[in-house]
Amino acid sequence: MSPSDTITPAIDPGAAHLEPVAMAVAHRHLVAKVLAELTHERVLAPRPVAGSVDTWTITADDGSVAYRFVARVHRLEHWSVDATTIERTVLGEPAEVDALEAVVDLAPALGIPDSLLPVYLEEVASTLQSAAWKLAHHRLDADDLVHADLPTIEAAMTEGHPAFIANNGRIGFSLADFAAYAPEAGAPVRLQWTAVRRSLAHLSVGEGWTEESLWAHELDDDLVAQWRELLRGLGEDPDDYLFAPAHPWQWQHKLAITFAPDVARRDIVPLGPGRDDHRAQQSIRTFLNASDPARHYVKTALSIQNMGFLRGLSPRYMRPTPAINDWVADRVRTDPELQNCGFDVLREVAAIGYTGGAYQRLPEPSAHQKMFAALWRESATSRLRDGERAATMASLLHRDAKGRSLVAALVEASGIGARAWLAQYLRAYLRPLVHCLAEHRLAFMPHGENLILVLRDHVPVRVLMKDVGEEVAVFASSEGHGVDVPEDIARIKVDVGPDLQVLSILTDAVDGFLRFLAAICADDGLVADDEFWGLARAVIEDHAADHPELADRLAELDVQRPHFAHSCLNRLQLRNTLQMVDLTDQASSLIMSGELANPLAP
Repeated sequence: MSPSDTITPAIDPGAAHLEPVAMAVAHRHLVAKVLAELTHERVLAPRPVAGSVDTWTITADDGSVAYRFVARVHRLEHWSVDATTIERTVLGEPAEVDALEAVVDLAPALGIPDSLLPVYLEEVASTLQSAAWKLAHHRLDADDLVHADLPTIEAAMTEGHPAFIANNGRIGFSLADFAAYAPEAGAPVRLQWTAVRRSLAHLSVGEGWTEESLWAHELDDDLVAQWRELLRGLGEDPDDYLFAPAHPWQWQHKLAITFAPDVARRDIVPLGPGRDDHRAQQSIRTFLNASDPARHYVKTALSIQNMGFLRGLSPRYMRPTPAINDWVADRVRTDPELQNCGFDVLREVAAIGYTGGAYQRLPEPSAHQKMFAALWRESATSRLRDGERAATMASLLHRDAKGRSLVAALVEASGIGARAWLAQYLRAYLRPLVHCLAEHRLAFMPHGENLILVLRDHVPVRVLMKDVGEEVAVFASSEGHGVDVPEDIARIKVDVGPDLQVLSILTDAVDGFLRFLAAICADDGLVADDEFWGLARAVIEDHAADHPELADRLAELDVQRPHFAHSCLNRLQLRNTLQMVDLTDQASSLIMSGELANPLAP
């Protein structure tokens, strides 16, 4: 056979990132997270190596596999594991560092039900695929992102939820789907628009909006006219329909198949793609409008398995969403303290859900009832003033391919020093959360992806909260009396005691986000652990000094208590990889592992 006759294996361009070097880095990063977060949650218990202050070992239950690594231990039992130092041995012999093998090695300690272990492994494998893709394609470093706009920053993020190990599962996406719809791909997406029969759907709009003004804001008049003419051509009355956007993947894989009879009856009529280019945000099923940033974000149902949930949207749940947002926004926007902090919410001003078809008549809740709904949310870009820039708060935990943190780059660019920068950030983020809980009994889900930082001269000046309708809670008073919440939004009322109420700060903000930021600041030499938490304590104490009228309520919450219940997120996903919690009763789903020492304690 001549050289010209040799066969060169064809490589799918979409899989070019699946090569040994990038995957080896991805494996080490994820195994470091396995060791760090499961130690934080007290699932694993590293032992120190004799004669070393920072080297540790973990051995599998049967003794056959061992891990050795270097790590720094910070406050809140946070472990910064150096991924490059991880060594794995099997029966005493060196072995590859492999994230799937790590899950299998440690499975008895993790407690994953045998029937769900393959599902979790698949989510881990998909997370590795995503990590390898980012390593191969992302070129922007932290100094570039200091000056970048919101869509660029969203696409540049390399890490999903900081605590969850399997945080980019996306089971259901193909390689082509990943390239087309994953936020890190940054590809333009045109939403699939449909007309849904008005009698089998609902559209709810918030204060200041009508159906007509919504379409005028989101759609071009001539496009609406074309759609109405299309419906007439099918023998239908356009006035009998509402317009509903869908994720293109959802249309192709679910709506056109699972709702085929509804499409055939023309209860759902495909209208084709919209004109505007959209970009997926970190939450993957929420899109910002890249063609016209003043237009709303659109959140759609997306029936893929990701991070412990099938990412649907319930039409029933969507119905009161605009009213919930109006009620919350009224309290936030009329509170002088919150306005002084610049704290605000991105209102979800409209929601639509398809309630027709046989699935909605079934007595037991199912994923099939959450396949077709959407909401419209105020755009963060439309809320910016001259000289301001927006960034997802998740970006404060970002490191580029060289290991440089974005927060270090922002501090350097600001020129004001780390202490002043962090004090301003904590005043914009932590103080409003405490005030909302104390004054209004309001709790949000304040993790990084759910907040938009507004920066001026590279310094955070205020934050905008999103995902209000699905995740806000209003707590009952200590006397058991209900907070004055209108009946149509009563689902947001939660009756738990102060010890659980305060976890909306201590678990969701302190352990869920600030723990990671504090470690980055210490590891990068910005401020030491004690300095960081001293700045956070000062924010809490300044708020209390400024609001003596809240003294009794603040004492009841006791944000600075010495210890707080240690709520464990990975344990939730390990227990049930298909649905971590019951969204209608999240408090009862929590898994605790003792208590954590509170770094906010005086």
